[in-house]
Amino acid sequence: MTGGAGYIGSHAAKGLQRAGYRVVVLDNLQAGHRAAAKFGELVEADITDTAAVREALRRHEIFGVMHFAAFLDVGESVREPAKYYRNNVGGALSVLEAMAAESVKHFVFSSTCATYGEPLETPIAETHPQNPINSYGESKLAVERALPHFATAYGLRYVALRYFNASGADPDGEIGEDHSPEIHLIPRAIEAATGGRGLQVFGDDYPTPDGTCLRDYIHVTDLADAHVKALESIASDGPSTAYNLGTGRPHSVREVIDTVARVTGRPVPWTLAPRRPGDPAVLYAAPDKARRALQWTPKLGDLETIVRTAWDWHRTHPNGYDRK
Repeated sequence: MTGGAGYIGSHAAKGLQRAGYRVVVLDNLQAGHRAAAKFGELVEADITDTAAVREALRRHEIFGVMHFAAFLDVGESVREPAKYYRNNVGGALSVLEAMAAESVKHFVFSSTCATYGEPLETPIAETHPQNPINSYGESKLAVERALPHFATAYGLRYVALRYFNASGADPDGEIGEDHSPEIHLIPRAIEAATGGRGLQVFGDDYPTPDGTCLRDYIHVTDLADAHVKALESIASDGPSTAYNLGTGRPHSVREVIDTVARVTGRPVPWTLAPRRPGDPAVLYAAPDKARRALQWTPKLGDLETIVRTAWDWHRTHPNGYDRK
């Protein structure tokens, strides 16, 4: 898998290994962590190096690829679109080109609900129009649009998994979330509760019950399980398609802050900031297609469970993977 030393990729690697698969992680460690790549052999390489990807595929006799190696900061993608197109689109095409050259036919793509853009209706189903409003979402959609052409030309079988808000940490405490800088709400709230950077809430005047945005938080271990099921689906002649991955139950920013305070037993200092452009008031999944076709049901979907696993990881790794 590419990007298997990162947050979601490392959890998927653990899920694959637990399911009995031999895992090879290809990562340049720019954003990932060597300590997270513990569930398979690590190949240090960049996805844009097509020859290196081909060599890894050939040497390890790879059957299928899960592709996680993408930049994910929406704000940065607006400021630096070239970076996102170069890596997220160019890198993915490099991986797909290597797969075609080495006759590797199975591809699970880490996509995003950001491909939908401003929702026309909620919950969001896979049939919702895809109109991204930033280059992060556009870069993911560009890869999604390429996949059917690779299927026609090279016999690729694929699944695109559109995540909502990946969150939480491995319940066993082996791996967790360690981004630099951290941009996600739950770890940022934990950081604020433990004396780190203060937390900003972007807008409290949305048309929602408490005025803050509603989002769909899905536990990273449940995401990992969906990846394993997606690979098994296309390996057994299931359709090439896209699935939303979420719980279908949105929670507000204030709910998340209150849950972090309750779980940690500490107040979460926060300040109010203006709305961010392009932040929809409500964003959550209609996950029925994945539940039906993949026989996938989130097992850790309760917000308190999600926060508790994140808190357990933070307590044992207050400085991330660098120092316990």
